[in-house]
Amino acid sequence: MHAIDIITKKRDGIELSREETEFFIQGYIHGEIPDYQAAAWLMAVYLRGMTDREMHDLTLAMAYSGDVLDLKDVAPLVVDKHSTGGVGDKVSLVVAPLVAACGLPVAKMTGRGLGFSGGTVDKLESIPGYRTDLNEAELKAQLSEIGIVLTGQTVDLAPADLKLYTLRDVTATVESIPLIVGSIMSKKIAAGADAIVLDVKMGNGAFMKTLEDAEALAEAMVLMGSRVGRRMVALISDMNQPLGWAVGNALEVQEAINTLHEGGPFDFREHCMVVAAEMLMLSDKATDANAALTLALETLASGAAWHKFRDMVEAQGGDVRYIDEPERLPKAGLIEPVPAPRSGYLASVNAAEIGKAVVELGGGREKIGDPIDHSVGVIVHYKVGDLVQKNTPLFTIHANDEAKLVAARERVLAAHTFSDTPVHRLPLFYRRIAG
Repeated sequence: MHAIDIITKKRDGIELSREETEFFIQGYIHGEIPDYQAAAWLMAVYLRGMTDREMHDLTLAMAYSGDVLDLKDVAPLVVDKHSTGGVGDKVSLVVAPLVAACGLPVAKMTGRGLGFSGGTVDKLESIPGYRTDLNEAELKAQLSEIGIVLTGQTVDLAPADLKLYTLRDVTATVESIPLIVGSIMSKKIAAGADAIVLDVKMGNGAFMKTLEDAEALAEAMVLMGSRVGRRMVALISDMNQPLGWAVGNALEVQEAINTLHEGGPFDFREHCMVVAAEMLMLSDKATDANAALTLALETLASGAAWHKFRDMVEAQGGDVRYIDEPERLPKAGLIEPVPAPRSGYLASVNAAEIGKAVVELGGGREKIGDPIDHSVGVIVHYKVGDLVQKNTPLFTIHANDEAKLVAARERVLAAHTFSDTPVHRLPLFYRRIAG
């Protein structure tokens, strides 16, 4: 077989065999197929798509490109959750310790930012010393000891995704449903979780812009997980405005800490409770939605979720002084509240534009290897449907460069639109899809 023949076949819309997919994935991770050919193949998949069988073959080829964890010697049932990526999505920072505090082991292998979407690893690395490179032995030891792990993807687990994930980010191929299914589900299969809740974002700040596309992605992932014996539920949630108020790594960590102390934005807190409840039900920790929500709320109120988060940070080498006193976290040198240009009801907040503004401020990557400025970001002060008064702070920019601040101000201002008449608020969730 030759890589060029496989690229040509996919470019022409011809279904690849299992052997061809495995050959290409193995060749890429072993350095026999270079980045430029992998980029061409990614674009061919993006443009031509994949059949259900091709997606299945791709996911398993990526999952078994390295080690596959067996966590049965640590816990009889391990639960995980995954978001398809959004703006202001710091849900894992709250939900993982909350569910672990309810007595369910949570092992989450998470990623960095893609495009305008922030990554959990980047957020956690705002905490000095926090390790996101645990190996298999360290992951299992920590899971056994404290019941929770939030770490980055290791070179041993789904290494094909580790390489392709980074390449997708800089080749405009992030939004492909087959590539998203392969990326997410290969990590989930390799990481050893038994029950998985998927948070599939839909809207202008998500990779899936329409409900139809989000449903197609959710159904494909639920089917893929069910086929390999995982308990699966997918929630389709709104991303037509940022989730919560904070967008930017250290700012989002602070917001998650506030939420673990029963503060934080109402929409973000409610979103976390719903996702946590689904994880509790899927793992038989609660029999119905009401019981699951009650358990999640009681656990949050007791402080157990906060203590579990603190235990996790300490176990992974993080300096707990920075979460006990969040004002210690990286702070931008330039902080500018931007007044509302007019009064009216907030009609829309383009989440993608806000995410792009944060990337341009330095809070994300425009090319492979770009450093991250954890201190920069944007705080939005209103939600769609809120009544805004002229000259009150509409949003606040955190920057370290005057020119970048000016550019971000213009972009984020343009992302807000107003109405003279009342506007309906956006729902948090649209649909639930069970395996």
